[in-house]
Amino acid sequence: MSAPLAQTVLLAARNLLRQRRRALLALATVCGGVVAYLLAGGFIHWIFQDMRESTIHSQLGHIQITRPGYFREGLGDPYSYLLPADATAASEAGGGVRTVAPRLAFSGLVSKGDDTVSFVGEGIDPAREAPITRAITIVAGRDLTDSGPDAVLLGEGLAANLGAAPGDLVVLLATTADGGINAVELEVAGLFATITKAYDDTVLRAPIEIARRLMRVEGATSWVVLLDDTEATGRTASALANRLPPDAFEIIPWSDLADFYNKTVELFSRQVGVVRILIALIVVLSISNTLSMAVIERTSEIGTSMAIGVRRRGILGLFLWEGALLGVAGGVIGVALGYLCGALVSAIGIPMPPPPGMARGYVGQIAISPALALDAFLLAFVTTLVASIFPAWKASRMNIVDALRHQR
Repeated sequence: MSAPLAQTVLLAARNLLRQRRRALLALATVCGGVVAYLLAGGFIHWIFQDMRESTIHSQLGHIQITRPGYFREGLGDPYSYLLPADATAASEAGGGVRTVAPRLAFSGLVSKGDDTVSFVGEGIDPAREAPITRAITIVAGRDLTDSGPDAVLLGEGLAANLGAAPGDLVVLLATTADGGINAVELEVAGLFATITKAYDDTVLRAPIEIARRLMRVEGATSWVVLLDDTEATGRTASALANRLPPDAFEIIPWSDLADFYNKTVELFSRQVGVVRILIALIVVLSISNTLSMAVIERTSEIGTSMAIGVRRRGILGLFLWEGALLGVAGGVIGVALGYLCGALVSAIGIPMPPPPGMARGYVGQIAISPALALDAFLLAFVTTLVASIFPAWKASRMNIVDALRHQR
């Protein structure tokens, strides 16, 4: 930093300290805005993280591999898009792949006594699916990994509609791939719940061998890939696309299938944007008012400075530096307080009621990422700098004679 610039910064800091109460009030406004933005943004960021991981570890995995066009055209006739039963080709994509699990989609009617409802089924390999389904909660009974081969896991809502409980026998009736009718009798091993109530109301999960026997097919409709790190999804998807023939396999990241998650992110991101705008307006008005009062009080001083040779751009720069110093101090202190408040709130927890589309409430937390902290600091710095432009310009455009006569 050059000597003249260092002198200007030092003078700006001294000018702020001349009116300590006003400077502290302006600083408190900036800090309060930063803390409020961090807490609101941190809560939304935690929701995104929790929803993302819950969606991945209850339904989608990180990557799904299908035949080309399966999700666009094959849902009505899934067995025309069957993959091989062996998913070894996907597991050799490189490091970071935790498991690859085959799935077979099927649907039909499930009956218990005189009650019959429709279902959407997933035939799974319980052992390979175990790492993927850590976000699935077994609310009653046991998981398929602890059950016999002729067991089924019912969604909580589906079981309620059917009146089924763990230990009951149910019959699955389905139209086979060749157009025939087939049925199997299974024992309800347990009931499960996920973050999506609509999923729990319609889905059951059975061992993939049961699903193949019921539908009289071999193979799988999809291979579900789980990674060690969600951030590696794009890189691994590209590696799989380069390894597998594009005319035989389609690589689909989880984000392309998570429609509810994507819409939630879009909605909440807009809400955070509105909060950012409101905080920016409050800071701009507060800092602009503080510096405008400083300009009025120091009119004679400004006139004297220009009379002894200080250029107008020097006066302009002095007041801009005062605003910048307020922004830097407010940003740093606000970010530190935001991290502290976020940790305290997360330790206590935020009890939340069930949101739309979910059956259970949850305990929220504050997750402040480095990117969010940087955004909060820049919010403080940029808004205070913008707020100081008009008072600084006003001070630099004063008439020297009128300024010297001020209050005389």
